[in-house]
Amino acid sequence: MPEQVPKISEAEWEVMNVLWERSPLTASEVIQALQEKTDWKPKTIRTLLDRLVKKEVVGVNQQQKVFTFTPLYSQSECQRAEAKSFLNRIYGGTMKSMLVHFFEEESLTEEEIKELRNMLNEKSDKQ
Repeated sequence: MPEQVPKISEAEWEVMNVLWERSPLTASEVIQALQEKTDWKPKTIRTLLDRLVKKEVVGVNQQQKVFTFTPLYSQSECQRAEAKSFLNRIYGGTMKSMLVHFFEEESLTEEEIKELRNMLNEKSDKQ
């Protein structure tokens, strides 16, 4: 397994969400779960599974008659990697730039502001 989480496409995220909900799953189970949410063909879903295996994001157990697929990274590891990639691409890697943009564009309730203040206070207390 690579040390850094490989880049996952938007469609691959859908496959990963199914696997994070419940795994190990067979290809047929992944297909069934995704066809309930999307209009993707089974071949498309199998291609996405194959890509994820090739990227070493998903492992395949070939010990049984029917292969099963399991995520090799947790959802939080993938989210962290995606957030870092987004921050680097869009905001030059600085959290402050992103937060300034967010605060200028979004209106927050008093409760949300209070929650953010508490989070920042907790973060500064830990450092």
